[in-house]
Amino acid sequence: MNSGAILGISAGLDQGGLYVGRVEGPNGPCVARIMGGVVADVTCREVPTVRDLLELPDPAHWLRHAPGRPISGRALAPCDLQAVKACGVTFAGSMVERVIEERAGGDAAKAVQIRSRIGDIVGGALRDLVPGSAKAAKVKAALQADGLWSQYLEVGIGPDAEVFTKCPPMAAVGTRADVGLHPISRWNNPEPEVVLAVNSRGDILGAALGNDVNLRDVEGRSALLLGKAKDNNASAAIGPAIRLFDDSYGLADLRRAELTMTVTGLDGFEMSGRSSMAEISRDLTDLVAQTLSAHHYPDGFMLYCGTMFAPTQDRDGPGQSFTHHIGDVVRIFAPGLGVLENTVRLSTDCPPWTFGTAALMRNLAGRGLL
Repeated sequence: MNSGAILGISAGLDQGGLYVGRVEGPNGPCVARIMGGVVADVTCREVPTVRDLLELPDPAHWLRHAPGRPISGRALAPCDLQAVKACGVTFAGSMVERVIEERAGGDAAKAVQIRSRIGDIVGGALRDLVPGSAKAAKVKAALQADGLWSQYLEVGIGPDAEVFTKCPPMAAVGTRADVGLHPISRWNNPEPEVVLAVNSRGDILGAALGNDVNLRDVEGRSALLLGKAKDNNASAAIGPAIRLFDDSYGLADLRRAELTMTVTGLDGFEMSGRSSMAEISRDLTDLVAQTLSAHHYPDGFMLYCGTMFAPTQDRDGPGQSFTHHIGDVVRIFAPGLGVLENTVRLSTDCPPWTFGTAALMRNLAGRGLL
């Protein structure tokens, strides 16, 4: 069994693809190349972090030809010093669900009645709209006249995308780690997403899978609680690795990516879902452009691109919709990007996040890599 099989980091990856990940080695975090099913440590003074790799003129060429050493250990999120950002309300289906959450005030039972009343009306109006277009402006005016306008529709079809901070640098967890729900939440769900790897110059260099753990009741009470709903211990999962763009896989492939997800509970409950990047309302380059500031991201960023998945399947009883149970296993897969698998816990029961940026810098300095 190779080290990749032990890590879980190479599950579902293309043998011909080029991937960068991070592994907790015996002396600290390592930059890992995953190629042909082999996981190798390529950490060096030139590339002590994934951030440094992505800042090189040609990261894919460097990674493909770098000398490597066999490594095994726990898979980490494949990013380190980058900011972790997210775009919301980028698919029409999930946009309608955000409106419903808002109208229900975070109450799952009320959401059922509201969904049946306005879901078809709003969803039909938004189909095939280009955000920020003249047609979108007319739809906005019509919805306002009918009393159906929402702040979520503003960012969904208006000129400006919703961009928020998902978690601080170093706070994301990797595949096969626990993901956390804030203990106050009673209505929540996973969100299978593509996560772009972007350097400080705004170049989209690759992508990974992400689970943007979502607290529907907390955000539904008020959009001003977005930070509480989104940024909690272990609430951001990214992995298993970043596929670097090269001749075998690029932005065009990502625009056609099909994500599938399964949730398997200890109670025997099973749910499946999908998210098709072909149905996203804003192009990936637009999301990056709206996130990027030429004066603001010296270490680049990872960008969750949103999801069309918004579960309505009842779990605990009629009209109760879906919510997580502790112990749920969430498995997200996309051809070319591999498998991201996580187990759901309370954020207070997940391993505490203690290894931050300062700890990484001290560790690298102690290993002679800075």
